[in-house]
Parts: sequence; C-alpha cells; structure tokens
Amino acid sequence: MARSPHMSSSRRLLARLRDIMAGGGRVQERLDQIVRAIANDLVAEVCSVYILRTGDVLELFANVGLLPEAVHRTRLRLGEGLIGVIAQRARSLALSDAQSHPAFAYRPETGEEIYHSLAGVPIIRTGRVIGVLAVQNRTRRQYTGEEIETLETIAMVTAEMIASSEVESGDDHPTLDGVTREPVSIDGLRLNGGLAMGLAVRHERRLKIEKLVAENPDAEKRRLERALAEMYGAIDEMLESDDLVQGGEHRDILEAYRMFAEDAGWLSRIDEAITSGLTAEAAVEKVRNDTRARFRSQTDPYLRERLHDFDDLAHRLLQHLVGREGMTGVVGPLPDDIILIARNMGPAELLDYDRTKLKGLVLEEGSATTHVAIVAKAFDIPVVGRATDILDVVNNLDPIVVDGDNADVHIRPTEEVRQVYAAALSARAVRLAAYASLRGEPAISTDGVRISLNINGGLLADIQDLQESGADGVGLYRTEIPFMARSDFPDVDQQAEIYTRVFDLAGDKPVVFRTLDVGGDKNLPYWREEDGENPALGWRAVRVALDRPSLMRHQMRALIRAAAGRPLTIMFPMITEVAEFDQARALLDLELELAVTRKRKLPEKLRVGTMLEVPALAFQLKSLLERADFISVGSNDLFQFLFASDRGSTRLADRYDTLAPAALAFLRRLVEECDAAGKPISLCGEIAGRPLEAMTLIGLGFRSLSMAPSSLGPVKAMVRSLAVGELTRYITALGTGSEHSLRENLREFARDHGVAV
Repeated sequence: MARSPHMSSSRRLLARLRDIMAGGGRVQERLDQIVRAIANDLVAEVCSVYILRTGDVLELFANVGLLPEAVHRTRLRLGEGLIGVIAQRARSLALSDAQSHPAFAYRPETGEEIYHSLAGVPIIRTGRVIGVLAVQNRTRRQYTGEEIETLETIAMVTAEMIASSEVESGDDHPTLDGVTREPVSIDGLRLNGGLAMGLAVRHERRLKIEKLVAENPDAEKRRLERALAEMYGAIDEMLESDDLVQGGEHRDILEAYRMFAEDAGWLSRIDEAITSGLTAEAAVEKVRNDTRARFRSQTDPYLRERLHDFDDLAHRLLQHLVGREGMTGVVGPLPDDIILIARNMGPAELLDYDRTKLKGLVLEEGSATTHVAIVAKAFDIPVVGRATDILDVVNNLDPIVVDGDNADVHIRPTEEVRQVYAAALSARAVRLAAYASLRGEPAISTDGVRISLNINGGLLADIQDLQESGADGVGLYRTEIPFMARSDFPDVDQQAEIYTRVFDLAGDKPVVFRTLDVGGDKNLPYWREEDGENPALGWRAVRVALDRPSLMRHQMRALIRAAAGRPLTIMFPMITEVAEFDQARALLDLELELAVTRKRKLPEKLRVGTMLEVPALAFQLKSLLERADFISVGSNDLFQFLFASDRGSTRLADRYDTLAPAALAFLRRLVEECDAAGKPISLCGEIAGRPLEAMTLIGLGFRSLSMAPSSLGPVKAMVRSLAVGELTRYITALGTGSEHSLRENLREFARDHGVAV
C-alpha cells in the first residue's frame, strides 16, 4: 500500500526530533531546536511550546516567530486565551481566523497581531496536560486533520522529554505532570493517626517505553496484531474458567470488557498513531493519554467506568508489547521527607522505600484491614485511606500535609495552613519528648494498679525497638507479615530462623505469636484464592489453617524449634467455636509429639490462647476457658461483627462508636467471666492505643493492653494520671443506658479528674 507524502513527512520530522532529544544538552536548548524543526517542516511562521507551571499558569517556554522577549514572560492561566482553552479542555484546536475567536487574548509583548491562523494541541503525559504546542501563520490557513495529528504525535514525544528533564527558568519549582496547582484538601478514612509534612511521591507501576519513534510502521502494526491476539486469548481464558462458565453478572461484565477490547474506534486511533510514526507501545500510550485527558472531567459514573476499562485494556496491551520486565516504579532521586501516594499497594512494596525518609502514606483505596496500613503503623507512619481521586490532583514533589488523626490530606497547602501544621508538629515533638521520659517508668495508676502495656508487631524492626520502648512485651506478633514480604511460602527452616531472631531480640520479655492470619481480604501475593462476596466473613485465618493443616503444622514446628527451651505463647486467630480451638490445639499436640520423637528441646513453658473476634465465641466462653490459657480480644474485627458494620466503609465509619453502651457491656461481660475462671484477658485492637478508649478499658477491668509502639507513651501517661478505683465506680454508675455513645461522659470524667487523654 502506498504511503501518503504527508505520513512520510511526519515520520521524517519525528526522526529529526528523536535525534534532537538524543543529542543531550539543556531542555531549553532542545526545545528551541524542536520548535524550529516543527516550524520548518509544517511551513509555519510561528511555533510555540507552553509549559504548565505552579498556580495553573502556562508559560511560553520556547518559540520561533514571536518576539524573543516574550519567552518566559508571557503567561496565561488555564482557560485564558486560546492556549489556555486548549490546556483546560485537553483538546486540539485549529482556527483559520484565530483573532475572531471569543477566547482570543492579545498579548502585545508577543507581536502576534500579524498572525491570523492557529493550530494547537495539548501536551499530555499520563493523562495529564503539562503544556501546549501551537503553530501560527499570517494567512488564514486551513490546517488539515493530518497536520493536527502530526502535532499531537510530536506533543507526546515532547511530553516525555519535558517530564524526564529538569525544566529551568521561572521563579517556581517545576511540577509538570499534573492538571492543577491550586491548594486542594481531601478527607478520607483514618487508618493510622499522626501528622506528617513532606513532598508527594506517586507510587505507580508503569511500563517503561524505551523507544517512541518507529523505524518501520508496518512491522509495528504486526507487533500490535500479535499483542492483541495474545491479549484476546488471555481474556478468553478467563471467560472459559470454571467459575465463569455458569454465567452471572461477573461473567457479563467480563464479556462486556472483551467487547471493549475490540472497540473499532480505540483500535483505529492506535493504528493511526503508528502510521504517524510512533512505535506500537508509544501509540497505545498516546491513545491512553488522550482518552484519560478527555474523560477526566466527566462526572457521569458510566463514562468514568469506561475510562477505567480502556485504561486497564491499554495497560494489559502494553504488557503484551513490552513484557513484564518493562515494569518500572518510581524513577529518580527521592526527597528526604516522602509522603507516598498510591491507589493501593502491598506491604512488600512499602518496604521497598527507605524507612528513614518515609513520613506518611495516602491511599485512594484501602481500609483498616489493608496490610500495608498495618506495616505503616509499625513504622509510626500516619496513614489516610479512601482519599478519593487524590491521584487526579497530586503531582510528584507537591508539598503535602497528612493529618492522620483527622483523616485530612492537604495538597499544596497555603502558607497559613503550613504554619498551623508546622506548629502542631513542634507541639507533637514536645509531647513525644515527654513520653520518652516515661519509658523507664512503670505503668502504675495513682492508686497503685499495675497495667501491662505491650506492643503489636510483625517485623523484626518492631522487636529491635522493644527493649528501648518501655513495653512489657509483645502482645501480638503478626506472623503473616514475613510471609507477605516474600515471593513464595517460607519453609520450616526459614520460619524457624525468623522466630529465633524474635526470641533473641525480645530477651526475657514475653512474645505472643498469633498463627497465620491470611485469606479472605488478606491474600498473600503468591497465593490467590477466591475472595467471596464478603472477605472479612470468608475463608481466612484459622479456617484456612484447619483446611490446609500442613500450613499450621509447619508454622508450629518452626515455633517449637525456635523456642528451644524458652517459654512459648501461641494464639489462634478467628476462632468461632470451641471445636475449632480443639482442632487447632490437636495439630499443635501432634507437633509437640513429633518434637519429642525427633529429640528436639521442648518449650520451657507453653501457653495456648485464642483471640476473641467473633461474638458467637462469647456464648461458649465457659467451655473455652476450660481449655485456653488466656483470651485476647481483637476489637477491630469484634466491633465490625458486633455492629454489622464494615470498618472500611467511609459511610459507616462514624455511625457506631467503640464507646457505645452495647460495646462496653459486651467487653465487661468478657472480663467478668475470665476473672471468675481465673484466666487472663487482654485486648490488642486499635482502641487499646487511644488514651480515652484505653482508660475506659481499664475501668472495665482490663489489666493488659497491646498497641502500636507509637501509642505506648500517650497511654502510659494516661495510666500514671488515673485513679482506677474512681473510674470503675463512675463507669458502673453510668450503667448500660440507651445513648448512642458514652464518649463525652468519659471525656468529661477525664477532664474533671486530670487524666491525660
């Protein structure tokens, strides 16, 4: 098939631009060369590049044809003038009489009054407008569709150069990959409290496109056809899987998705981009960028969902074109105060970042059960989840404030907001210093009641800090976290090595090992199972262990080996009935017998308990206490089951209170039954780490609490200012009541009695 002279010319121009970009030098010099090459090739008397700067301002950055003094002086806000309209709408514009357009804005310093026609295209990267490329002519020229397409293709190549270079000039810091530069505040869901200020770093797994300009468009189209065939085959395999053959809504959705993959308009735009001179992967990325930019302003849920469909299809197609080895994460040097922004991420990905630089985490998705939030808590990093659409408004290296206590995120905050939070950080530092002074002091109330304060952990780093933290021990060691940071199941030897380190680091302080709590909404990255409609109520924790007994036996074997004559405390998660506890204990007994047979040293003392997270277990408590050595209340799951309230739901986050009369009555009953049986009871949920809630738990009779290490100081300060007897009498007098919450009553007690909450 004969190639049109225009397409040949377009590819020649792209080849010249490729040579300019490969030639090195400052980005300003290369942009100057690019505008000259475009003007010459398209027979334009003016060619200009505008770049979006801080404050939604488009700065004239490179130009040929206008007055030289206009460069870096001419600035237009988004929506101002034709250039501003192109950027705001993310759409190309071609006018034979630009000055008659109602949006035309005359700038005398440019000398553009003699130019009548204008064609401009947005410079888009990752779906965001970062500038505008425009040409102008003195005559009333009718720009062709092919010429506009050429400009759009050039704009994509230019976008990559701009984004990968340090743009200089101007009096502001260049953050070039976003739509807006105005201050933005977003509220979300509190996943971990605290306060942090720093610079945003977007955590994105991208496919690195090494080659943008094609040498042989026909070969690129054949590559695209092969990749499409592979992608269609993979989707068809999903449709033919056993769980989709029976039909249902989920199959209908996938079939619709398969139809989108064959959308003629989408495929033709990719084909046109290849014809214009791009490689297959660059063409897919160009069409994805164009689609993102044009759909971004849509508020219609259906259209937004279609954007996600096409975005995901483009990503899948790119994987088939460049392979998974082309995946890249964050590129370039990272700041010393990272506020990490992600749609969602696994805990192992968080561990890839320098812990000393990581100050905060914000997720578009996420819930209180998100494992990455659990790891972040161990690092004392404030975490806000459900920050809707934050990736649409935040740019790399944007200043950002994360208020984990109030679940607020402030992007590009004003100076006044920065000063308020800077003062709050200073005050927080003073409080932390005061808490640090209490590390060596016991947690004893003013009337002599000793409270055991322990930490929750799951990383060796948590245990390394145990001796200096002032904690009495580890009330909950989450054994699944080391599993999550690996690419496959650790064997018995590998597990034993981890647990031995835990014992060694803990010294004479006790550690409660919770057996593997995975499944449901906590899948391991290398072991995917069907989530079900409600993962929190699904196949998880001890249910998985009892159905896959080798998992639990291997873990118990490793724990017995690691104890090597030291005291060992094991706790089973998600026990729903006594029969499950008996089955889990029977597996442990088998491993103890095996250790004797193999002449291994048994634990000096063995304590076996269970978490109480499922309300049904409370109605079998008497039988359970005849078997278990201790009970640990897991309040996070317990309360969501008690109130039938998904704790990851922003709509329900404030509907039910942990200090509601029903919750306190339930907890009081647990304490009373354990006290009557002479069995210890503790609590290791989030509420243990909040001073007001911890105070209330002590008033109900709890004498052992386990929390994030960062909560030890505030809770210990509360204990040392509290008279437990007075509090117990007050709570008893309050009774159960019919109020929504007793929070304000308890806060008033603390205020009146000088309790540090």
